Formats: sequence, C-alpha cells, structure tokens
Amino acid sequence: MPNNTEKGIQGEEIAINYLLNKGYQILEKNWRHQHLELDLICLFHQTLVIVEVKLRTNDYFGKPEDFVTKSKQKNLIKAADFYIKENNIFWETRFDVISIIQGQNQHTIDHIEAAFYPTL
Repeated sequence: MPNNTEKGIQGEEIAINYLLNKGYQILEKNWRHQHLELDLICLFHQTLVIVEVKLRTNDYFGKPEDFVTKSKQKNLIKAADFYIKENNIFWETRFDVISIIQGQNQHTIDHIEAAFYPTL
C-alpha cells in the first residue's frame, strides 16, 4: 500500500495530466517557500492558477476538497503571495482544488475552479 508521499505524487500526476488535457500550462510543481508549499502553479488564459491537489481512496470521512481547511487556505494564499512577488507577476490569480478519489482500477476527478478567494 502506498504511503502518503507516494499518494501525493500519484495525485499530482493525475492532476497534471488532467490540466494539460484542458490546455493549462504547468509553471511549477511542489513550489516551496520556507514551510509553505504550492502543489501546482499553472497558467490558463492569462490567469495564474494555484492548484491544491487532494487524493483520497474513498470519501468515507468526507470529500477530498473538504480537507482544504481555512488554515490551509491561508497558507496557500500566503505562499501564492510570495510566488507572485518573487516572480513579478501581474496576472489575475485564482485558487482551484482538484479532488481525486482513487479506486483500485479507476479514479474520479472533480476540478473546483475558484474554490476559495483571498480575504482582505
């Protein structure tokens, strides 16, 4: 049985293939700033898209996207701010969640665009 790191890598690869098929350009994977991490940073129609990937083997304890808590959202927003400043980016920015439930022989993907917004 794969550990959490291996599951995370699998989920990100599934998400990358999905996004590439939708026309997204992958700019960064697992971008880090200090203790903060962004799973995927993409460009889509002049919009910077920060994607949090959540993979679960079932939804018994809730949907994968339910685990993107307010605290996690704050950290994603903080990390995105560092990325935007470091790279001098002026594009509109959006935060998406890709929720994956992976069964033994198949997986289901739910792409939640604009899953949350930064607050002032």
